[in-house]
Amino acid sequence: MKQKFYVVWQGAETGIFTSWEECQPKVIGQVGAKYKSFKTQAEAEEAFSMGFDAYIQANPPSSSDSEGKKSHPSGGDSEGATPAPAINDSIAVDAACSGNPGAMEYRGVYLRTGKEIFHYGPVFGTNNIGEFLAIVHGLALLKQKGLDTMPIYSDSRNAQLWVRGKKCKTKLERNAKTEELYQMIERAENWLKTNTYANPIIKWPTDEWGEIPADFGRK
Repeated sequence: MKQKFYVVWQGAETGIFTSWEECQPKVIGQVGAKYKSFKTQAEAEEAFSMGFDAYIQANPPSSSDSEGKKSHPSGGDSEGATPAPAINDSIAVDAACSGNPGAMEYRGVYLRTGKEIFHYGPVFGTNNIGEFLAIVHGLALLKQKGLDTMPIYSDSRNAQLWVRGKKCKTKLERNAKTEELYQMIERAENWLKTNTYANPIIKWPTDEWGEIPADFGRK
């Protein structure tokens, strides 16, 4: 695995760290933590010296962002209406299903701004499958943008277990109606088997914080 350098602009301790193991306790669970990984020490030192706001302003995202490009998923820097304990530099994912199975869709939002950064569906499926695909979509997007340590919040324990096991354990029948969905599932499972990631996948505590920010509001 190639060496990476982790800049922490805001956290329990700021600075440049040379491993995720060293960086993680400085940022995970820290309110408003701001951090990012870089491929070279020179890039990390420049970003750290610029400060978080100046760095993000100088590196706005675009739809053509390629792997390793230094960008934020939304480009925003205003505080979103998220609970104080939540990590604002993170994404939240959720799914909705009209009937189960039924018309399913999922999406991801950036917590700092509440901006939707991806959305898929509707397609015939189940809520659990949507939750699983949403996490994998988020992981792939963050890896593409070089944000391979940014946390992902999900309110689905099943989906988190499926992701960690690299297998969507659905009992939904595979037929002509679900073939498109099953092809997506296979791509997601293959991505998990052929990629590594350091992004923490965190259970959103709905009872304490309310509905996850990616919620579709259809309950």
